[in-house]
Amino acid sequence: MTLPLRAPFAPMEALSVDEIPRGTQWQYEPKWDGFRCLVFRDGKHIELQSKSGRSIKRYFPEIAVALGGLAAKKFVLDGEIAVPADGGFSFDDLLQRIHPAASRINKLAFETPALFILFDLLVDADGRSFASVTLDERRRMLENFFYKFCRGASQFRLSPATTNLGVAKQWLKKSGQVLDGIIAKRRDSPYRPGERTGMQKIKNYRSADCVVGGFRYNEGKSVVGSLLLGLYDRAGLLHHVGFTSTIKEQEKTALTRKIKPLIAPPGFTGNAPGGPSRWSTKPSAAWQPLKPKLVVEVCYDHFTGVRFRHGVRLLRWRPDKPPRQCTLDQIVQRRSNLMTLLT
Repeated sequence: MTLPLRAPFAPMEALSVDEIPRGTQWQYEPKWDGFRCLVFRDGKHIELQSKSGRSIKRYFPEIAVALGGLAAKKFVLDGEIAVPADGGFSFDDLLQRIHPAASRINKLAFETPALFILFDLLVDADGRSFASVTLDERRRMLENFFYKFCRGASQFRLSPATTNLGVAKQWLKKSGQVLDGIIAKRRDSPYRPGERTGMQKIKNYRSADCVVGGFRYNEGKSVVGSLLLGLYDRAGLLHHVGFTSTIKEQEKTALTRKIKPLIAPPGFTGNAPGGPSRWSTKPSAAWQPLKPKLVVEVCYDHFTGVRFRHGVRLLRWRPDKPPRQCTLDQIVQRRSNLMTLLT
């Protein structure tokens, strides 16, 4: 048996926008907090492909086994791998799977099994390619495939979809700690590999006030490259929680003059930033501690565990805000049972 589409195959991508597009031509779906994955089955051959085109089959053996257990012997599906936790999904548990030891991966697959959330069908069980047909038709075929072959299989879920803007707005309100945002797809669009013309993603961003507990120099330069951010816990310890992703080039010299007089250990009294990575010995990776005098407001998307998952954007300085008021309590970890959204 042969498939009309083979790995590596570029997945359709989404253009990041600020507002939900409106109109009857749009279908809306939750944006799940996991790993994008294309799955291929051609008889006994099964492949799981990441967004970058690499095989991730070895990291999710339970998904590969479940795919091999389906009655359908050939298909190509687009979806998301996620690890359920406390009614939501744990990105940290997902990252633990990227490990060199098979024994460790198998242990995690047993303790924290992953799900595959289906949201598109590219090749059906008869081996026919649907990549060139509209999303409306692909969604109908996806639902038929799911209810015929996947219903009742514990490792698979069908992502919900709606054309109701009000429902999409409710999903967007859950983004951040609960959902990653929402996806809008053109109903009249074929599947466009590697393109961003028929799909858009929308996220909610939130802000937090943080203490500047240190900084790193710009690589190869004597100016600030990034600010290291901290929040106090209830015991009064200042924990490192993340860093600013970008500082405007024209502001770096003045900012360096501003913070240099504040250089003094320890900077952070709780969790501290790491040093240079094992792949880099460049001085920019080392960090300089600062007296906890400065406060900034930053914009972020995710706060996972005890830190911002990604680099955050500096919004403004807060000279009016006492550093001791910058506490972990301001980060509200919202909870919701996302499993109720999945079929």
